[in-house]
Amino acid sequence: MNVNLTPKPINFKFGEYINKGFELLKKDFGGVFVGFLVTFLMSIIPFCGLLAVGNYYKYLRKLTKNQPASPGEIFDFKDFMPYFIFQLIIIGGVIVLYIPMIFIAVIGGAASYGSDEPSVMGPILMFPYMIVMFAAILYFALKGFYIPALITFKGITDIKTAWNISKVMSTGNLLNIFLFSLVIGILSQIGVIACGIGLFLTLPFLYTSNYFAFEDAIQQIEYDEITEIGITEKY
Repeated sequence: MNVNLTPKPINFKFGEYINKGFELLKKDFGGVFVGFLVTFLMSIIPFCGLLAVGNYYKYLRKLTKNQPASPGEIFDFKDFMPYFIFQLIIIGGVIVLYIPMIFIAVIGGAASYGSDEPSVMGPILMFPYMIVMFAAILYFALKGFYIPALITFKGITDIKTAWNISKVMSTGNLLNIFLFSLVIGILSQIGVIACGIGLFLTLPFLYTSNYFAFEDAIQQIEYDEITEIGITEKY
């Protein structure tokens, strides 16, 4: 079957993803939890955190489709390079954003040199820059929301291509994606109430909800040529 991608803005189903995340936890909590533990262990390996999560999404896909799934499959390094490059890009971007802070600190220090009073130049410059930096990080994080899904489920290894597709998919959905991430982040932290140990029981919800958001998005941009030909011939 020849399946192509037709990038387009996604119909983001906020509540549906959360509900399905809860339903999967209730349906197969043992399988979801064991997979989460294996993902946690693999994430300890340097530069394997995103890879582990991506493999966990593949594992969750098998669980939802009632296919044979082994937690050991999460220790798969087939997608190591694209995720490794992705992480290097993230690290490089963070370094670039922090470089101006060094210059601001130097300017603030120079302004207060030889004076008994600390200069206000540093804080004056730092405050607006911190706002700009936070906005930039948030923008790129939301626009690149679907990159892990494209790498994991569609095998896109070129990060620039994945970024361009994700930009289109997230168009008009930045607020929805932000609120969705905020809500599932808060809900997944409820386990803190149980002295921290409960986090291991609630954190998997973050991944199950994200999985359904990714799965639905991929289905929306898949273009099945064979199915399309069949529909055309029928009508």
